[in-house]
Amino acid sequence: MALEHTPLDPSALSPAAQKAVGGGPMKMMAARGLAPLPNPVDLVSVLYQLACDADPKIKAAAAKSAADLPDKILGGALGNAALDPRVLDFYAAKVPGDGPLIEMVLLNQGTADETIAALAGKLGEAQIEIIAGNQERLLRFPAIIGAMYMNRQARMSTVDRAVELAVRNDVKVPGIPAWNEVVQAVMGGGEAAEPSPEVDALFEKVASAVTDDPDETKKGAPASKPDPKDVPINDMTIPMKIRLAMMGNKFSRGQLIRDTNKMVVMAAIKAPQVTDLEAMKYAGNASLPEEVMAYIASRRDWTKKYGVKLALVQNPKTPLAASMRLLPHLRTKDKRTVARSKGIPTALAAQAKKLMASGGGAKK
Repeated sequence: MALEHTPLDPSALSPAAQKAVGGGPMKMMAARGLAPLPNPVDLVSVLYQLACDADPKIKAAAAKSAADLPDKILGGALGNAALDPRVLDFYAAKVPGDGPLIEMVLLNQGTADETIAALAGKLGEAQIEIIAGNQERLLRFPAIIGAMYMNRQARMSTVDRAVELAVRNDVKVPGIPAWNEVVQAVMGGGEAAEPSPEVDALFEKVASAVTDDPDETKKGAPASKPDPKDVPINDMTIPMKIRLAMMGNKFSRGQLIRDTNKMVVMAAIKAPQVTDLEAMKYAGNASLPEEVMAYIASRRDWTKKYGVKLALVQNPKTPLAASMRLLPHLRTKDKRTVARSKGIPTALAAQAKKLMASGGGAKK
């Protein structure tokens, strides 16, 4: 949840700041950064306040002035814990993500948890380490852990420590679709690895080969398809594979959905990037576990697609209850095929014959 940028209570501002935002010619001067406000906290607060102003000219001028503030002024304000969290959030989006100013925001106890969560999803390795060091904040607002987990720039060892912290404290982390599988791996259901540079290097090597560049994806460039021999997915631990499934591309999901460990398989099908076409392909794969079929059948957005419905009904691994529920929605010719099929449960074939005989739910 993003922090809402609402106006500050004027009474919370210093007398000098109140005068600057009060009105008249001084207000536009303040919006342009020309008000006599030697205190950096007053200046950044005034510009924030005016960036929320109803007058579009004042608002635009203040936003520009805030974006152009020198580092020296920002450095004198962003480390101050008395600065309003909304102001800190406002400037966190304007400062470079790899310098001392963003570190001030991260280390400031007055920074809102929502701000840290937003930053945890996009900052680099060094900044993630700072975020991960505040365990009290991680437990208080576990969405930060979820954002770190899905950020490829976060070290695997750092993510492991944060996830284990949450699991040991019985804290559920939002933002990780395969959270149940992550918990099972941490609690001993999968092969673990001691945090080390080698673990981080292996994960980075694989992830760099099988995660798409967001900028390239926006341009419509096709995803790369590496040679499986050059991507040592099989050398990864279970927790590493689960995380890779959450952020990898179609190639990595195609590899992981066939893993021998069911936790990894379920993480692959739960990945947020799985497309309708992938779901249809997996729904027709009788070599995948029944749990995968049950999950696909539980997704209404997928079962709205006719190809997914048909693949599930024709797959003997699909739970019978799910197949029975989807069967009436098939076209007549496909019901006929199901009625004659020898590779599905006899009860399903019998129900298809019954529907054909009665004309119930018939579709052309």
